[in-house]
This record gives sequence, structure tokens and C-alpha cells, in this order.
Amino acid sequence: MLLAHNWRWSSGVAVQLLTARAFHTNSHFATQAAYRPPAFFFRAARSFHRASAALFVSTAATDEVSSTSTNTGNPLLRSWSDQPFHLPPFKSITPEHFEPALIAAMEAHITDLEAIASSSSNSFDSILGAYDRAGSLYYKVASVYGNYISSLNTPDMQTVQTKMAPILSRHRSKCYNIPGLFAKVEQMHAMKDEMLERGEWNAEQARLAERVYIGFVRMGAKLSEEDKKEYADIQAEQAALQTVFMQNILKDEEEWELVITSKDMEGCPPDLVSNARQAAIDRKHDGSDAHVITLGRSLVEPFLTYSARRDLRKKAFEAWTSRGELSQERDNLSIAVKILRLRRRQAQLMGTKTFAEYQTQDTMAQTPENVNKLLSDVWARAKEAANRERLMLETFVSETGETLDGGIQPWDWRYYAEKVRQAEYNFDESELKPYLSLDAVTNAMFDVSNKLYGLKYVKRDDVEAYHPDVNVYEVRRNKIGSDEDDLVAIFLHDNYARAHKSSGAWMSEYRAQKKNLVDGAEIIEAIPIVSNNNNFAKGSGATLLSFDDGITLFHEAGHGHHGMLSDATYQTLSSTSVLRDFVELPSQLMEHWLSEPVVLKQHAKHYQTGEPVPEELLARLKAASLFNEGFAVVEYTSCALYDMAIHSLSAYGDDFDLAKFEKEYLEEIGMPQGIVMRHRPAHFAHLFASSGYAAGYYVYQWAQVLDNDVFAAFEETGDVFDPDTAERCRKYIYSSGNTVAPQSLFQSFRGREPDISHFLKNRGLV
Repeated sequence: MLLAHNWRWSSGVAVQLLTARAFHTNSHFATQAAYRPPAFFFRAARSFHRASAALFVSTAATDEVSSTSTNTGNPLLRSWSDQPFHLPPFKSITPEHFEPALIAAMEAHITDLEAIASSSSNSFDSILGAYDRAGSLYYKVASVYGNYISSLNTPDMQTVQTKMAPILSRHRSKCYNIPGLFAKVEQMHAMKDEMLERGEWNAEQARLAERVYIGFVRMGAKLSEEDKKEYADIQAEQAALQTVFMQNILKDEEEWELVITSKDMEGCPPDLVSNARQAAIDRKHDGSDAHVITLGRSLVEPFLTYSARRDLRKKAFEAWTSRGELSQERDNLSIAVKILRLRRRQAQLMGTKTFAEYQTQDTMAQTPENVNKLLSDVWARAKEAANRERLMLETFVSETGETLDGGIQPWDWRYYAEKVRQAEYNFDESELKPYLSLDAVTNAMFDVSNKLYGLKYVKRDDVEAYHPDVNVYEVRRNKIGSDEDDLVAIFLHDNYARAHKSSGAWMSEYRAQKKNLVDGAEIIEAIPIVSNNNNFAKGSGATLLSFDDGITLFHEAGHGHHGMLSDATYQTLSSTSVLRDFVELPSQLMEHWLSEPVVLKQHAKHYQTGEPVPEELLARLKAASLFNEGFAVVEYTSCALYDMAIHSLSAYGDDFDLAKFEKEYLEEIGMPQGIVMRHRPAHFAHLFASSGYAAGYYVYQWAQVLDNDVFAAFEETGDVFDPDTAERCRKYIYSSGNTVAPQSLFQSFRGREPDISHFLKNRGLV
């Protein structure tokens, strides 16, 4: 998933995860569920389109912010040229630095934009080129801030975040309302076709004019002054509510735990027992036999899959699916309703009937109807598959002589699905995990990256990051026709779950790729700094991953490649700054390679003996890969359908009950018994912790159609590392960013429109 950090949005939007292919388990939907926390105010929100992410603060708001800290000596504001690769000075940064740094950076940003608005020159560079360069200090500070509130969100950082959220939102609104600025942007937009035809602008310059203009319009630049003020108020209130929504989830995940003993872990594989023991130690539980199951996905899902204790599975499941409403003090349902009402009014101001209509206008899908057409087709097929799977589970239970009160319940499904998988396919995923250590899967990803795109990763143990768990790498690429190589990116890999780190998985950036540098900038400032975050349970020894975990790592690496391979002139168009339903294509595409036997045979080696994974085990993995896909697709697609439905309502009355709507809607669409939405409303952070994925959760499935079709192009050559196909993939999928419309990029790669048949086949839906 993409962290909403690349902040200059263009109102399109983009990012998170899903996958699809014939050779995998339920990874596809396991990864897509991994949430990337919101950081609506920084460049990392690129997936949410930079052209609209400038977060601004009004003079009044600035006056309300205390300046108890002086900017003198603030590490966020000084030059970072003394740091390796101009990385942030992590060891010097503390939470108290962010507020004054953001205030100073916002003021500088406004000054940059006012200079453009008052410029006597109307050349491309003085308007759009300068706009793309504007706010360099703000982006620098905000990117660190956004990453900290996702990866190191301590109580002190949460206090800063709560205070700054509405202020940053108002800054964003103000940036689109600088007197005279939109007139300049509008002028550039009006002349783009003529200038392109005359050869005075190139295609990327014309695209920049289009995307910046769209960003301004979608942020209310054409509204009346009264409506602009209301629009800004709506954005600020949403930002405050979304911050509380996410912090409530984080608090529930930090506080809830299931404390048990080794005896209570009957049926659980050794690595899960070890991880639960480590969690108990990390949470300071006394007793040599204390074990803890937290609400982190890497602990709770395996527990639901293997624990023989139905009572404990139920307890864990009910807590996991009730995040955001575990405490009366943290009522995320009421917050979500307030957000929905604000979005409805936002849509009205923008001249659309519903928020779903507003959100899809600037996407590949274009309309809610087109989204629902895809989702409905998949939903009908997925329900049939899930119902067949439930019958298999019920038959297994009956044949073993067990009696389940109430039949197969949601806390039973994973457990009995694993039993059936073992019985029908002789595949037990715990057999595979010893071959999938974190080191082995990381090396596999690096090798795939090298074979496809020529990237080499050089670990820099001498470079400090913001936490000891984070590994820092130079990413280098050979020059064509030379033995020398160039630095193309800095890569930060943050893999472990820990306190104060948001759950899920995401990619973000501390610095975006660009060529349009500010005057005096060193060339290193053109090199991107990309971060991948996962939440794997850290064991006391080697960290062993499930196959789904491995897919998640590859997924985020796909987003990372979108940033590292970016080759755009303007940062507004670079990296993951693409339309929301295109941004998951590079990430989901990367997942396919972990499923390839050639990759697993080379890299899946036993963490203790070094022995390669047996071919017979890989054969069983492949045979079982489509089992339980109906369940996985239903879990995801129900969320996407719910998202479109809830945002397609024309009103939310005073008595609107979100829990009631969920129950009635799922009954209406025929939710199969024993399955619930993967993200229930009170913790549906994609929808309510930011606006980027609201009425946009469908993008994973939309992108699945694309990624399966793109991977089919590799398969058709007979070599999944075919050099010519890889080069076209680099050029059109990973490097172009938003310099070209996504439909055109896909057609340039494939030579035709997308074909859904590859997706349906690989999901077992035909």
C-alpha cells in the first residue's frame, strides 16, 4: 500500500494492495488488507496526487500555534548536507521539533506560491516549473513527519499529530487559494495544446499543466469565496476526525492482548509459539510460561488458523474485528458517520450527487457504475466459490465427528480451512515457513529486482535510521555498456511490528525522484529515498514468514520500485503520483515473482540447514494455491462493495446507524455464512483514517485485472525474466509515473486494452 505522504495530490488518488495469480495462497487479499497509515500532508501522499496535497495554514491558525521552541538549531530546518545521502538527521529529531518546523516550512511554502502568483513572467518555468519546485522545505519536513506518525507514533508524537492535523489541512486549502495563483495555472492549462502542437512544450510539460489544473479545480479553486471557506472548513474537520479515528485503532491494538500459556497454544506451530512468547516478553509479562496474542495481523491470523481452542479463537476474533470500538471512550462508528456527512457536503459543493461520484471522476474507472460493474461480476463468482468451500469445511467437520454449536462461524473458518487444505492437498503451510525466513525472502526480492531491472542493493550498516530495526541500503544500477554503476535510490527497510507503529504494510518516501531542482540544490537531491514498512512478528531467533507475509514484502517492494525507478522531470508527476486505480499495478505485479518456482528453488532455503525447499513441497503448494480463494475474494470484495455503497448515499440522517447499515447491506448482497468483511467500519482505516481510499477501495481489484494481464506478457515469452519485456515494463509501468495517462501506458506496454480473463483464471473464478 502507499502511504499518503507524497502530498501534492491531484485529487485522483492511489494506493494499497491486492494480488492475483494462480500460484499462491490467499496472499493477494492478505496483503491488500495491510493498511498504510494516512499522512495526508506530505509528498509521500504521491499516491494521492501531489497536485492537491499542499497543506496550508491560515494566518489565524498560525497564530494559534505556540512557538515555545525556537527554530534555531532545529534539526528539521537546518541543512542535511552533512548527513549520508542527505538523509534526515534521525538521531537528532524529537517530537518537539515538528510543530515549529512545520510552521516555518508552511510559511516558506506560502511565500513560494505567492511569488509565483505575483510573477510578471508567464513562461512555463516561472509558473508551472516554479510550482513544481515550490515548498521544498515543507516537503522535506512533512515527509519526515508523515513517516514518524506512521512508524514511530509515540504518545508525544500523537499529541503533535492531533494538534497539527487541522492546521496542515488548512495549509493545504490555503495553497489552492493564493490570490492570482489559479489564474496563472488556468492560463497555462488553456495554452497547453497549442504549445504542444507548436513544439514549444513537450508532452510531459503539457501533462503537468493538465494535472496541476485538475488538482486546483478538485480542491475548489472555481468555487465562490463563501464556498471555498466552507470547503476548507470541511477538510480541516475531516483531518481532525481522521486523526482520532486512526489513533483509536492504534490504542486498541496497543492495549488489547490475550494472555495465555503454552498449553493454551495447542495446535500452534513452534514459530507461532515462539512469537507469542516474544510478545509476552516485549509487553513485560512475568512468568516463564506467559504467551501473548496481540491484534497484530502477524500474530492473530496464525492463531485463528492453528489454535485448537475454539473459545480462544472466538475471543481473539471478536476483539480483532472490533478494533475501534473496544472502549466506550473510543467510538469510531460515530466518528465515521461525521466523516460521511462532511464528505457528502464536500461532494455537493463540487457539483456531484454523491462522494462516490466525486471520487471516481479522476480515476481510470471514471464512474461508480463502472466500479460496481467489475465488483458485481467478481462478487457473484466469489460467493459461489465461498459457498462451495464452506460445504467442504462442514463435510470435514462432520466426517471427523465434531459438533460445532452454530455451525462454521467466522472464528472457525481459517482453522478448518487449514485442516481441509492439509487433508485434501497434503499441504501444511507450517512446513514451508522454515524455508521462508525474512532474510531469504528479502534476498529473493533483491535478486528478482536485479534480474528484471538491474538494481543492486548495498547494505549500509554505518548509516543510522530512526529505529535500530531499520536497514538502510544504497540501490545502484549498472550504466549501459559500462562496468560502472550509478546510485539510483536509498532504500529503508522497516520490517518488524512494534509499539507505536501502525499496523499493516506500506511504502512511503522521504524524498521523491525529480530533475526539476531548486537553485543551488546538489544532485543528490534528485535521488529518491524510499521506505518499505511491514509488520512481521519478530521471533526470538530467525523471523519466519508465511507465504502471505512474503507476498506482502514483495508487494511493498513493488511500490518501492515505482519510486526507485521513477524517471520524471517534475516531482508532481513522478513516482507513485498516479491515479489511484493504477498505483496498485506496480505493487501487485511484483508479487507474482515470489510464486515462481525458479525463484523459490533458488532462495527458499531452510533457515537452519540451508537445504533448498523440496520440489515436492512446492508442488503441493501449487496444488493448494487456489483453495479458499472464494473466502479471500469475498472478504475483500464485500469491503469494496460496502465502500461504494456507503459513499453512494445521498444523505446520512440524524439517526443514521452505521452498524445497522453494515448488517442490512451484507444481507442484501448475500454475504456467505461464516465470513465477515476483512475491514469492518470501526477499523476501516482505508476509508476513515484518510480520504484517499474512500470510494476507492475497489482499486486493488481494478489493478488486479491489469497486473495479471501484464504478468501474462512475461509468461507468453516463456521466460518470466525476459529482458525485452522487463525493459518495456520498467519504461511503461515503473518509470513513467504520471507523465502519461495510465490508459496509454498500459496500451503502450500490452498493445491493447486490458483483458480480464487472466485475472479470473488466476483467481479460480472461471
